[in-house]
Amino acid sequence: MRGYILGIIGAGNMAQAILKGALDKGSIEPGMVNVYDIDTAKTTELKKEYGVMASVSLEELCHNSDILLIAVKPNILPVLLVDLKECIADKTIVSIAAGWSADKIKSIIGADKKVLRLMPNTPLLSGEGMSVFETPSSADEKVVSFIESLFVSLGKVEHAPAKLMDAVTAVSGSGPAYVFMFIEALADAGVLCGLPRDMSMTLAAQTVFGASKMVMETGTHPGALKDAVCSPGGTTIEAVKSLEEDGFRGIVIKAVKKCADRSKELAE
Repeated sequence: MRGYILGIIGAGNMAQAILKGALDKGSIEPGMVNVYDIDTAKTTELKKEYGVMASVSLEELCHNSDILLIAVKPNILPVLLVDLKECIADKTIVSIAAGWSADKIKSIIGADKKVLRLMPNTPLLSGEGMSVFETPSSADEKVVSFIESLFVSLGKVEHAPAKLMDAVTAVSGSGPAYVFMFIEALADAGVLCGLPRDMSMTLAAQTVFGASKMVMETGTHPGALKDAVCSPGGTTIEAVKSLEEDGFRGIVIKAVKKCADRSKELAE
């Protein structure tokens, strides 16, 4: 597979997660990465830390890159795409912006442009990300394979049609935030019950990690795994009863649905 120069637009948390993860895994070399952000201090720091190239303008990035990966907030995308339209030529656009389908992006830059849209999440940074590629794609097959190779090295990859990408955003794209909140709450509960803060955080985080791994590796329904922990009249079933009484599952489902609805609104 040929090597492409990857131009990354944006130097925020997600861009850095992708960059650091891909470099750490060796799925791309520093000399094959070009970064641009209006905040030049960020790109200067990335150049210094990782040895990547840094462009001082969008035009320079377009000229010196084969593929352009957009890693900016969705609200910035409309203005950015208008600016990009003038310099992308036949280069492929890769977007990770929530709420923006490939067709929506092409409505601004041109229907003939090559666009690949995907939704990753921040655990890419630890090599345990979840990335979902929108299908079909107008990008060349070799480019799609190259981008997939980057994200496969950073976790798991799935594919979904455009109509399901808002749900993908709500479950896996935004999902880490919900899990972090749960870990924090679980650790706080441990502190309330007398555990030292650092110990309680370790217990909570490792428990979530281990439980997730059991679901992935056993293929067993999480409800069945939950039942296996609940002894008759025991401690766990008492906690589960309390969670059910307070609407635990309903609250989660409601939050995910609101996130999906918001994702739809972003592209309107």
